[in-house]
Amino acid sequence: MSTVTDMPPLPGAPEGAPEDRGLTPKQLADKYALAVSGRRPGLVTYVKQLWRRRQFIVSFATAKLTAQYTTAKMGQLWQVLTPLLNILVYYFVFGVLLGTKRNIPDFIQYLSIGVFIFTFTQQAVLQGTRSISSNLGLIRALHFPRACMPISTTVQQLQQLLFSLVVMIAIVLVVQPPTLTWLLLIPALVLQFVFNTGLSLIVARLGAKVTDMAQLVPFILRTWMYTSGVMWSLTVVSHGKPEWVKILLAVNPAAVYIDLARYSLLDSFHANQLPHHVWLLAVAWAVVVGIGGFIYFWRAEEEYGRG
Repeated sequence: MSTVTDMPPLPGAPEGAPEDRGLTPKQLADKYALAVSGRRPGLVTYVKQLWRRRQFIVSFATAKLTAQYTTAKMGQLWQVLTPLLNILVYYFVFGVLLGTKRNIPDFIQYLSIGVFIFTFTQQAVLQGTRSISSNLGLIRALHFPRACMPISTTVQQLQQLLFSLVVMIAIVLVVQPPTLTWLLLIPALVLQFVFNTGLSLIVARLGAKVTDMAQLVPFILRTWMYTSGVMWSLTVVSHGKPEWVKILLAVNPAAVYIDLARYSLLDSFHANQLPHHVWLLAVAWAVVVGIGGFIYFWRAEEEYGRG
């Protein structure tokens, strides 16, 4: 192991101090209270650092959302126009051409909720994948918890969803008045936000290591959308299928949060259409992916922005 004679003088240590000769770098660092630059902090310390930067996370998310459509003539209207246009396309293709609307009451409302809720998760994953690689300049210039980046992308998508909720609720009001069950949408969205944050942290770490992830993720998300019952009923589609297929479709986290939103807002979506123990599933996915994703991201904290 190298000794102090192999190193340049350390700040605070007199050059050639006799008492330091023969000490290892670690012993010198301990003696003069030096720390490794960029070393990963402990998990509790890391959480405290993130909490101190909560205003930065929200402000950064708001700024990114505001700048998202600055070059478009209709500006922020595209926040709601984009999912509305998707709804029109899906309604024509799946509802009219494929006839899935025949088995689903209030199909337009059913479809709209599915599109808006799935878009929340979809965009959190897409933006989270690029959250490190697209902010390398900021990451290399400043010292802050790198988890601020993927978390801010999820906050940004939550802000966008809140704009979209106005349109979604207006669509639902066409067929029914508000009821007390609408309040169930709040805990459902909170759990989905926690789940999305954990998922964003996972793909952020993967995207920082493998840049091709950004090209692969859209295909994965498209497959996920088709298996989440966004534009059709999973109960109808899974009829006659093996039991393991029904279980996989039922525990699909995207489908769980979509079903909870539909149950909250639509009188025509009944409790018997929900998976068994649906709230337990929603909490489990939020806790496992939220906490697991955070720890998974934190363990590579020292590596972001290098290379």
